[in-house]
Amino acid sequence: MDISLFLQQVVNGMSLGGMYALIAIGYTMVYGVLRLINFAHADVMMVGAFATLFLFSSVGLPFWVAIFLTLLLCGLSGMLIDRIAYRPLRHASKISILITAIGVSFFLENTFNVLFGGSTRYFEAPEFFNQTRDIGGVVITQVALIMPVITILLLLALLWLLYRTRYGMAIRAVAFDVNTVRLMGVDANRIISLVFALGSSLAALGGVFYAISYPTIDPLMGVLIGLKAFAAAVLGGIGSVTGAVLGGFILGFTEVVAVALFPELGGYKDAFAFLFLILVLLFRPVGIMGDERLERSRF
Repeated sequence: MDISLFLQQVVNGMSLGGMYALIAIGYTMVYGVLRLINFAHADVMMVGAFATLFLFSSVGLPFWVAIFLTLLLCGLSGMLIDRIAYRPLRHASKISILITAIGVSFFLENTFNVLFGGSTRYFEAPEFFNQTRDIGGVVITQVALIMPVITILLLLALLWLLYRTRYGMAIRAVAFDVNTVRLMGVDANRIISLVFALGSSLAALGGVFYAISYPTIDPLMGVLIGLKAFAAAVLGGIGSVTGAVLGGFILGFTEVVAVALFPELGGYKDAFAFLFLILVLLFRPVGIMGDERLERSRF
């Protein structure tokens, strides 16, 4: 493999990793606050892709307006899921909440299967995203350039929110000890709803960019992608926002570059991510940025 092709695959890997990272952030934030693996999270990504396609292709809204409305819709959907499915079970056993999360996932998948059919749909996006640039002999698409940049900018914005605002302080306090926060007069449920809204909006954005890069969508598209994003969150250190982004980039890079270096193993590309995760966790079970001494300290 020549150097230009290798660099091109690196950029593609970073683009895919950025998409994984956006979804992994939602997993890690919800776990940090509720110690809950929200299995419906990846299906919110699917909702984002379908909502954008509907608003852009069927309603005729400008693409950026469609994305903005999708983020609002999915943010509200995340809050609604928390309000209906999870809030009544705040004091229930963890297994009850886990089963509920799986049930919400099945509900979203089957609802969209009924509304849009189970067949694969072509995701129509503006030609701008498919335009290519030649940078030093490396030919890459606009979306491959945009995705990592947007991910890093959103990470910085999220870290600013968490460490420089009152809402961020409240989120970190709820993650540390929700009962003490309630005694201090803070509405913990409102803070948890904010976390669901942020995570769901980021997942929707990840779904939109995934659909742009691989322009087909279906109601089950979130299943495998969600597993990989969850693996990225665990790899980076679940409960750490920065770790989730780092894990996403590592996973995306590994998946793309490994197939580029060993094309005969292309049929096993989905296994590379989980094999890499197993190897890392064998030597560092808490993940790259996890710390057993800081188990209760999140984000």
